[in-house]
Amino acid sequence: MITMVRGMLTCRWAARRIQHYLDADPAAHLDAVEVARLEAHLAACARCGGRADQYRALAAALRSWSDRNTPDPRLVARMHDAAERIVAQGSA
Repeated sequence: MITMVRGMLTCRWAARRIQHYLDADPAAHLDAVEVARLEAHLAACARCGGRADQYRALAAALRSWSDRNTPDPRLVARMHDAAERIVAQGSA
């Protein structure tokens, strides 16, 4: 029973840090001890390791999507011009 509770607490601890770890978020920096603990947990826990894999897959999909879906520069210029006209009309 105690082992199960410890495992649940470790999973909860890990779940709050996985995204920061994968993003290398400087605002939520993990120290070397936390990184080692998290990496050991991800290697041993299928549930948390699976969650990390899902985050990695999502990040890869978003990077791939943004590479393929850059806006047409002509459209961006037209939108910019339209916004300037709207602002100018509001100032007049």
